[in-house]
Order: sequence, then structure tokens, then C-alpha cells
Amino acid sequence: MTITVTLYYKPGDEDRTVEIKQTLADLQASMPHELILMDGTKYPAVGVEPNTQLPVLQIGPYQLKGQFTPQEVEVALRAAQDRESALQRIDGSALASTGITVTNGDRLSLWLSKYYMWVIILALAVYAGLPFLAPVLMKTGAAAPARIIYKIYSPLCHQFAFRSWFLFGEQSFYPSELAEMDNVISYEAWIGKEGIRLSEDPSTSNAFIIQARDMLGDERMGYKVALCQRDVAIYGSMMLFGILFAITGRRWKGLSWKWWLIIGIVPIALDGGSQLPGLLSWLPFSLPIRESTPFLRTLTGTLFGIMTAWYLFPVIEESMRETRQMVDWKYAQARRTREVVS
Repeated sequence: MTITVTLYYKPGDEDRTVEIKQTLADLQASMPHELILMDGTKYPAVGVEPNTQLPVLQIGPYQLKGQFTPQEVEVALRAAQDRESALQRIDGSALASTGITVTNGDRLSLWLSKYYMWVIILALAVYAGLPFLAPVLMKTGAAAPARIIYKIYSPLCHQFAFRSWFLFGEQSFYPSELAEMDNVISYEAWIGKEGIRLSEDPSTSNAFIIQARDMLGDERMGYKVALCQRDVAIYGSMMLFGILFAITGRRWKGLSWKWWLIIGIVPIALDGGSQLPGLLSWLPFSLPIRESTPFLRTLTGTLFGIMTAWYLFPVIEESMRETRQMVDWKYAQARRTREVVS
């Protein structure tokens, strides 16, 4: 017969937690029990005010609070053991009728709490990978399904051809002439439409933007990926970080919001924000026009993706860890009920 013991610990009081765990370990041979750890500040024991009486040790129906001794732990364990034996002799079915059961929802929650990172990784892989299928379909002549992919991603990304990757063409990208990149053909030079440019003139800029959004490519130019260069870098780097986070046991310490802001937000805001005047031709005043490069978009997108994943994934893991603890506790209670009944 195994007793379920729940320790509601106080974060930051590791010495006391270790001391109690050692006391229980010393008693394990003579009084078998199963220990469950719970953060008492988030999941307080019944009848206990958070932060005021921690730690709390719940041994069957008995509670030990605050500064209890090893002797008190032993007495409570022995009393709980005697009580379980008496209940089993008197009427095991009575305990079964009030026992905790594990539902399908609990099983799903436990599965998600263990494998949620692979679900996220799969979602990111599909989201970042499907846009590359569009140019592959275009190349093989399946234009209809390719256009469906472009259509799906159209509300999610600007899809400007001069800020996108191309597959199966003479170049992997066709930057705007404002990027001033050597040894590559600019997008303006490739399309060869005189007067259509990113400029301070609304009529030419608007026509240029609409044309670049609708441009999918051709046999010589190649075909456009359905996500822009920056978005590919963002979601691709989040996926790769997620794989690293998962295979290393999800033990990474959470990133401070300051580093997320400095390394993740500021570079992408500066690089992306400085391009906006080229797209805001409707303003009643003119602003300096700048165009970034594929390298800078990829770099800032990657930094943003990694920092965002590093900031979010440990937070999600902490929540999932608490879910695992709660469901494990229910499993332990259900097992205890079955043992008493049998």
C-alpha cells in the first residue's frame, strides 16, 4: 500500500524543500509513499493561504504546515498508513465512490504538456514550408494549387517580389534598385516598365507596389516564395530554435524582456521601419526613401525569431510543467483509490 504525499513548496526556498524530500526519502523503505511536488504559490493546499504557511505537506487527510519536524512527518505518515489499512478493511468501495478519476481531457492535457513543442515545431514547419511549395507547383505547371497558396498567405504577408526569394530562376532575389546592390539585376531593371519606381511620386509608387505584389515570376525569372524574406527568417528561426529547445530537454532559462527588446525588436524595427516611407506615398509630405537588402532582412528576422522563441518557449514550458504536475497528481490519487479498493 502506497500513500500519496503532496509537498506544496515555496519557490526560492530550495533548502527547506530539499530537507523535506530527504526526510521522506529516509522513511520510504518503512512507509512507502509517492511524492508529488506542487508550487504552493500557484496551487495552494486546501485551507492554506498562499505564501503564509508554506511549505505544506499533505499526507492523506493530514496537513503539516510551516516548520514541522521529521518526527511529525513520520507520525503523519504512520497515521495515514493506518487509516488506509482501516478503510480497506472496513469498506474499500466507499473510498472508491469518492475517489478521483482521470478523464480523457486529463489524458489529452498530459499528452500536450509532454509533446507540445513538437506540435509547435510542426505548425511552424508547415507555415514556413508551405510557401516554398508554391514556386515548386508553378515550376511543374500546377498553377491553380500554387495560386491557392499565394492567396492564403496574401493577408499574412505583403509578398512584394522585390523583397521575396525566388526559386528556379536566374537569381534567388531581385532587390529594388534603391537597395544599391552590385552584381545583381534589380527588380526594376528586370520588369523593364519605364517610370514604375519606389519614389516620392504616389502614382509611380502605387503602381510599382501593386505590380510587385501580383508578380509571381516566370520561367526565366523563377517563381516567388509566398512569404517575404523577413517572414521566412522569422518563422524558420523559431522552428530551428524550437527543435534545439526540445532536444535539449526544454531546460532553458527564460530570456529577459530587455534582451528580447534590445536584440529582437530594435534591429527589426529600425530596418523594417526605415523602409515604410517608400510605401506611404499617400502622405502629404515627403520622407527619405530607403530599401533594405536580403541579408539585413534575413539577419533582423532571424534575431527577432530566435529572441521571441527564447522569450516565449520557457514561459510555455513552465505552464506545461504545472499541467503535468496537476495531472500526475490526479493519476496518483486514482491509483491510490484502485489500490485501496483491490
